Amino acid sequence: MKKGVSQRDIARLLGVNVSTVSRALKGQPGVSPDLKQKITELANERGYRPNPFAMSLRYGATRTLGIVVPDISFSHYAHIVKWIEMEARNNGYMCIITDSGDKYVSEVECVERLMDMHVEGIAICLSQETTDFTHIKRLKDGNIPVVLFDRVADIDCPMVNFNDVESARQATLHLIDSGAQRIAYLGGPNRIKQASDRKHGYLEALKERRRPIKKELVKCGHVSFNSGLSDTLELLSLPEPPDAILADFGLLTHAAFQAIVSKGLRIPQDISIIGFMSDWVSGMSYPRMTFVKQNQRDMGRKTAKLLLDQINGNTTIKHIVLNAQLNIRESTSPLKT
Repeated sequence: MKKGVSQRDIARLLGVNVSTVSRALKGQPGVSPDLKQKITELANERGYRPNPFAMSLRYGATRTLGIVVPDISFSHYAHIVKWIEMEARNNGYMCIITDSGDKYVSEVECVERLMDMHVEGIAICLSQETTDFTHIKRLKDGNIPVVLFDRVADIDCPMVNFNDVESARQATLHLIDSGAQRIAYLGGPNRIKQASDRKHGYLEALKERRRPIKKELVKCGHVSFNSGLSDTLELLSLPEPPDAILADFGLLTHAAFQAIVSKGLRIPQDISIIGFMSDWVSGMSYPRMTFVKQNQRDMGRKTAKLLLDQINGNTTIKHIVLNAQLNIRESTSPLKT
C-alpha cells in the first residue's frame, strides 16, 4: 500500500515551501489564486488528507482518551468500553483501547504507551495482580487525568464502581431465604478490592441471619476458569458439600456451573448458584443463571464523564458508586414462605 501524500510531498512536487501549501489548503491569504488552484488540484489528485493527530500534537491537545482493561474479550469489559467510547465520541474524542492481560507489568506498560501517545486522559480497570499504584501516581503528578473503573482501589483517585458489598449481601440473603444451609463463596484474591468487598457482603449476610461461617466453604484465589473449576470440585468433594454457591466473577461462575454439571448434580434441586455477570451471558446457560446485574452502560458513561470533567478543569475527586441488582432466574430455588 502506498503511504498517503503529505503537505511536504506536495510542496516538493510543486517546488514551493511547505508553509505555502499549508496556507493554501487552509484557505489562508498569502497564496496567489493560480498557485492555490494547483496545490488544491494536486492534493485532490493524490488523495491528500490532513493528519489531525499531528496537528493536535502541535497544539497540545490530541482529543484522544486511553483505556486499559484486563481482558477485552470478556463481554463485561467490552460493553463498558463501548459506552466509554460512545460518550467520548459524543464529546469530540476518540479512544485508544489497550489490554493488560490481567497482568500488573502489562498494565504499567499500557499506561506508559498511552502516555507516549499523549492521550489527554486514561481510564483504568486494574489487573488482579495490581497492588503497587506508582503508575497511577505518576499520571497524577504529570497532571494527566485518570479514572479507575469497575476494579478500583483505596487510593486518592476519581473512580466508578458498583455497590459490591451490598449486592453480594443481597445475593447471599436470597440463597439463605431460599433454604440453603451451606453457602459457599467462590471469589478472587483479597488484594482485589472488588473481590474483598463482595466477600465482605457474603459474610455480612451470614452474620445477619446468624449463620456460622465455615472457612472450608470460602475459596479466594486466582480469577481463571481452571482455578474456579478446581476450587468448585474441591467444594463438591467435601464431606458436607455446599448446597449453594455465590461466585463473584463471571468466569468463576461458568467454571462452577461446569463442575456442578460434571458431577451429575442438578441445578437448583441439588445445588443453587448465583454469579456476577452480564444479562445476556446469564441467559445462555440452562437453567438460566440467577445473577447480579451490573449496568455497563452507566459504568462507561460515568467513567468517560469523570475523565472529560478533569480535562475541562474540574479537579474534584469524585467516587461514584453504581447500584447492581439481583435478577432471580432458574439457578436458585424459589423463596420459601
